Amino acid sequence: MNSSQCNNNKTAFAFSLLAVLLAACTGGDGSSLPARLPPGALGANFSEIQANVFALNCATTGCHLGAGAPQGLRLDDANSYGMLVGVASSESPSTLRVAPGNPSNSYLIHKLEGTASVGARMPLGAPALEQATIDVIRQWISDGALDDRIPSSNPIKVTSLSPVPGTPLTVAPTSVVAMFDRELDVSTVNMMTFLLEASGGDATFGDGNEISVGAGNITTTQTSATLDLTGIALADDTYRVRLLGSGASIVMDLDANALDGEFSGAFPSGDDVAGGDFEARFSLAVPVSAATLDALQASVFTPNCAVSGCHTGPSGASLPSGMDLSSADASFMNLVGISSIQQPTLSRVAAGDPGNSYLVQKIEGTAASGARMPLGGGILDQALIDDIRDWIANGANR
Repeated sequence: MNSSQCNNNKTAFAFSLLAVLLAACTGGDGSSLPARLPPGALGANFSEIQANVFALNCATTGCHLGAGAPQGLRLDDANSYGMLVGVASSESPSTLRVAPGNPSNSYLIHKLEGTASVGARMPLGAPALEQATIDVIRQWISDGALDDRIPSSNPIKVTSLSPVPGTPLTVAPTSVVAMFDRELDVSTVNMMTFLLEASGGDATFGDGNEISVGAGNITTTQTSATLDLTGIALADDTYRVRLLGSGASIVMDLDANALDGEFSGAFPSGDDVAGGDFEARFSLAVPVSAATLDALQASVFTPNCAVSGCHTGPSGASLPSGMDLSSADASFMNLVGISSIQQPTLSRVAAGDPGNSYLVQKIEGTAASGARMPLGGGILDQALIDDIRDWIANGANR
């Protein structure tokens, strides 16, 4: 092949790929096709899958990008690998998002193929990925789900943190997740080196009244560390996250480099010199909601649910009557902390967690089983759904 032919082939491939990318970004009416790459163009390695699948179809505005990413799953370049590989799904905690060597038991594959027991097929609101593309992702997982990107030769740095530093939160986080640019020495990430503390109500630190926040546990992957806050009550306050790179106990990478942690507000952290603590803050102020169960009973459950032939009782295993919503007391007894019959891994109402409450999924139309509620009636106003979410987020109290 002469140089002219080679250049022509390269040009043809470039135009083909450009047309694919433009098609993937158009069609607001849902008519656009998923990213279609020329045969053989997508390799079964993380860097190509990230660039051609996750970045184009998932890490987009309103989806798996930024602080509001669904289920906290951010699939941008800096976070994707660490939040997928070896990390338990928040929707199905017994399943890893990506289980190296086992694509069929990887929640990512379940979501892409539409076989997950919870929620909708991904990408949400867009055409499904071609099976050939999913098969490449399957092959990458079968091969060990390795990260083929060239590792940094500098000391290990923090590349992102969730909650995002400086963010004013209105809902308490269930975890703190730190991402790194090199492989961790996971034995160095522990309660002595990964710390969370509250200011004590004055938004300042170093004056002796700080309160250490104990975590359920710390889990790590090759490039991430997660401080589990499930079930831990966080008061309205300012919080400081610290990852230590100096002192007796420090975070290190596999080459025994100390964390290059100094943080000026932009990622990655550090000054290219090993050593230095990473510190970042976020605030929490949960709004007080007027939503009470008595009010919800009067505005939602009695007129829309406890009607003839529906959720009228008596309580029992038979639906719909068995889920008795005929009074506030009955609704409390049949909802809060009670496993769904249709989806036993979820509670009908999980106090403090509206997103994982089956009641919310049913009234929002995102449940994996059955029809949207109220059955045969009009969709609830979003304001009413928001009141139910607020009631659950504030503890689902009677």
